[in-house]
Amino acid sequence: MISLHALLTAAFIQVPAVPSIPVLPAIPPVPTVSAEAAYELARAGVELRSLPRIADRSRLSSRGSLGPRVRAFATHAPEGWAADDPADSIYRAARDLLNRGHYREAATAFADLIKRYPGSTYTPDAYYWQAFSLYKTAESSALKQARTVLDYQRDHYAQAATRGDAEALYAQVQGALARQGDAAAADYVRSHAAQVDSSRGAAGGPCTGGDDDDDPRIAALNALLQMDADRAVPILKRVLERRDACSVALRRKAVFIISQQRTPETEDILLGTARNDPDEDVREQAVFWLSQVGSAKATVALDSILLNSTNADLQDKAVFALSQIDSPEAGRMLRDYAERANAPEEVREKAIFWLSQQGDGANAGYLRTLYGRLTNEDLKEKVLFSVSQIGGADNLNWLMDLAANEQEGVELRKKALFWAGQSDDVSLERLAGLYDRLKNRDLKEQMIFVYSQRNEGAALDKLIDIAKHEPDAELRKKAIFWIGQSHDPKAAQYLQEVVSQ
Repeated sequence: MISLHALLTAAFIQVPAVPSIPVLPAIPPVPTVSAEAAYELARAGVELRSLPRIADRSRLSSRGSLGPRVRAFATHAPEGWAADDPADSIYRAARDLLNRGHYREAATAFADLIKRYPGSTYTPDAYYWQAFSLYKTAESSALKQARTVLDYQRDHYAQAATRGDAEALYAQVQGALARQGDAAAADYVRSHAAQVDSSRGAAGGPCTGGDDDDDPRIAALNALLQMDADRAVPILKRVLERRDACSVALRRKAVFIISQQRTPETEDILLGTARNDPDEDVREQAVFWLSQVGSAKATVALDSILLNSTNADLQDKAVFALSQIDSPEAGRMLRDYAERANAPEEVREKAIFWLSQQGDGANAGYLRTLYGRLTNEDLKEKVLFSVSQIGGADNLNWLMDLAANEQEGVELRKKALFWAGQSDDVSLERLAGLYDRLKNRDLKEQMIFVYSQRNEGAALDKLIDIAKHEPDAELRKKAIFWIGQSHDPKAAQYLQEVVSQ
């Protein structure tokens, strides 16, 4: 029989392999995450413990992954760059007013700069910042003045550094005025947005506006956000009917704007785009925005994608979208998909995971029942993890019972044991008692690892007991190794006793 001293020596010389541990999902360290980050993580397949619903949709219309990549316009004036210029001090004062949100005062200061120093290096861009300050007041008279200022800059300072921003700002100013009933502004928005439909790119020449940040067509579409649905939707529909490569960025933007227009057609337009657009990203964004519409009709549309689409990526996005809709019907659709034998396995795994994140107690019972009907071990493992994430006494007891069930496969029992052992709601007494009932050596090794992850003194006591009395020399070596990782004085005392034998 090998002595404890020999076991201890061997443990220090050759560190035993760490038992098989299920791969933990990436869980954010804080309870909230930005909408953009949440969507990118979900698209990348990262499983979040809780994914917040996206409430602030308006900010997704500019930069970020959910809306098309477009430039709204510059909103922060740069620091002064010409200290020797006589207008430098006025520019700095105006900039400070702007950055502190004193828009009326800032507009006056920039106008004063223009009047006093027409030849200044600051003057060409001061027109833009004056117009921007006026725009931020949202007052009808100020908006009209902003339009006039931008017209002047266009006609007299075409080379100004801010001209690209000015085009986008001008479209937004016109959109805001159109919303307030300005007939000329409404005509501008309609005509410029209609031009988007007629700019065929590859069909009639090379693509224009290759960089979406500087594409005036995007600015025209942005202005449609300010228009009523009756005038905006027909234009957007024509944009979404395009199929040329040059219109991809426009279609992405149109998808977002359609999602913000609450009309009887909204869901049907998004569904048609999700099914038929030739660009994968446009299709995926249409699916995502269906989830944010959140209506019963949108839910049915997402279910139709799961039923009829043969594209696994699109089904994946539809599963995610349904998980974001807080309704019993959406939950039922996820459950139905999880059981669909002919569906892609990886997408079924996602459906199982998202069911555990919905906060519906009924889903826990469903998942436990689903486990018994599954034959695929990967799907079963996903159920074990998902049930562990829901928590609660019933679910933890189920995991412990499964770990002790000799009719189950060893690997699944090991996973159940691991996830149950991660919860403080499973008593150490119950975990300690399970070790002596286990007959499989791999399970016993997993049990030793579970003890090593617990902070209770009783867990260390159990490891010491195994090191003293376990007949299997390798298991005793594993126990000694994990005792050596403990900072508890009892661990050092035990190891000293062994060495002294």
